[in-house]
Amino acid sequence: MPVIASFVYRNGRRGEPLTVNGTPPLLEGHDFAWIGLHEPVPSEIEGLSATYGLHQLAVEDALKAHQVPKVEVYGDQLFVIAKTAHLEGDKIRYGETAIFVGRHHIITVRHGSARAHTDLRSQLEASPRLLSQGSDYVLHAILDFIVDSYLPVVQEIEDKVLKMEKHMLASFLEREQIRRLFRLRRQLILFGRILGPMSDVTSKLVHLDLPCIDENARPFFRDVHDHVSRVESMVGGLREVITSVFEASNLLEQQRQGAITRQLAAWAAILAVPTAIAGLYGMNFENMPELSTRYGYYVVIAVIAALCGILYYRFKRTGWL
Repeated sequence: MPVIASFVYRNGRRGEPLTVNGTPPLLEGHDFAWIGLHEPVPSEIEGLSATYGLHQLAVEDALKAHQVPKVEVYGDQLFVIAKTAHLEGDKIRYGETAIFVGRHHIITVRHGSARAHTDLRSQLEASPRLLSQGSDYVLHAILDFIVDSYLPVVQEIEDKVLKMEKHMLASFLEREQIRRLFRLRRQLILFGRILGPMSDVTSKLVHLDLPCIDENARPFFRDVHDHVSRVESMVGGLREVITSVFEASNLLEQQRQGAITRQLAAWAAILAVPTAIAGLYGMNFENMPELSTRYGYYVVIAVIAALCGILYYRFKRTGWL
């Protein structure tokens, strides 16, 4: 069985290891057993189901690993599903942690999570006073551990978007960069679909009268709920930033194209002067008095240069050149 850790905790301190298929220990007060599993198969969890009275529907959900975050009540036990998240390149990868909570036990089943609970368990064991509050405090710690991993994901995406925003202000966004913006926006939309149910989970743990959740544990769950709300707000703001970057890029591109169009129009107007004069004198008429003028050529060149200079100066002042 892929058991990561399995111990009894008495008065907030680690006790003897557990044999998960054996008879559960007799526990009193806030003492509890904490069993952590990773990627179990059905046959491996059946023993735990019989030993701790896990509901069959909850067991099936824990094995499927394709559930939305939720809280379910089965008799005197709680069943919680939370989604983990980590960033790989520009894609958010999700895992799932199913948590069975009883008065004297807590069982975690992890699927696809990039972070094990080993460090979390060590941190909790270093604070026996808090750990002695029971299995509901461990539930809070696990949810807080999962939600805390959301913030680096959003911050890393934010850094990528801000880099593209800086590039956009200096030059055009290329086609691949625009595609990347829309990929990141799609990832944030999908992430928002996870954050909504996660917010509902933490809200229920704060406000509803649920088994295994003591009144003094509610402030801890309220803190987790605040963290989820903060990440939700950041994701919503970041989606707006991505939209504004794309819109600003379009506006700047239109502005640059308009400037180029004005420059071409100004040069066309300047070049129209020598073109018109040269076209006039290119006509093969016999009676053209100017053709016999001794200094006619130089006069025409001077007139062309003067008119072109005046036009260039006027366009320069108006910002067309």
